[in-house]
Amino acid sequence: MGIFSRTRDIIAANVTDLLDKAEDPAKMIRMIILEMEETLVEVRASAARTIADQKEMRRHIARLDKLQESWTEKAELALSKDREDLAKAALVERQKAADMCDQLAQEISVLDEALQAAEADIQKLQTKLREARTRQSSITARLESANNRVRLREVTNGPRVQDAFSRFDILERRVDMAEGRADALGLGAEPKTLEEEIAELRSSEKVDAELAALKQRLANKD
Repeated sequence: MGIFSRTRDIIAANVTDLLDKAEDPAKMIRMIILEMEETLVEVRASAARTIADQKEMRRHIARLDKLQESWTEKAELALSKDREDLAKAALVERQKAADMCDQLAQEISVLDEALQAAEADIQKLQTKLREARTRQSSITARLESANNRVRLREVTNGPRVQDAFSRFDILERRVDMAEGRADALGLGAEPKTLEEEIAELRSSEKVDAELAALKQRLANKD
């Protein structure tokens, strides 16, 4: 079942109100656009049929005009031969053709009004359709932005990131302990020899290298 029951419903519809009441605005706007497009096709097809009917009526009127001329000539011929009865009969036929022309002309006039109304409806439908498509673009952009924010929060607050920072804490604690042991060994001790200082530098370099390698592996996983 469609959202709208007829063309006038679409023209009078407030797209914003429909979207505000919808549980799924993105789905609702797609349905609105689809129904507007289908209705626009139907209105244009109806207008095309009306135009075709008018053309056929005008061709019929042209034939009737010629028929009136023919009956007029026949009436004149009959009078010229003193056949008033035949002339009168010919004029009756001419009047029938004239009445038919008048009737067709009235029908064409009615169809003209219908075409004007259809043209106005088409213009209004196109305006509504542009409005709906604009809203669709806005909704799509907002939905994409919201999804991106959700993904970003999931990444920054997710277990992988938390686990990475936990590993950093552990490594930093190991560095603190190593530095603490080194400092403790120096308490009350004799000044370090050159060999001892170089050995400590090498030990510190290994820890720093391990920390850097771990950071690199975590970065590569992301």
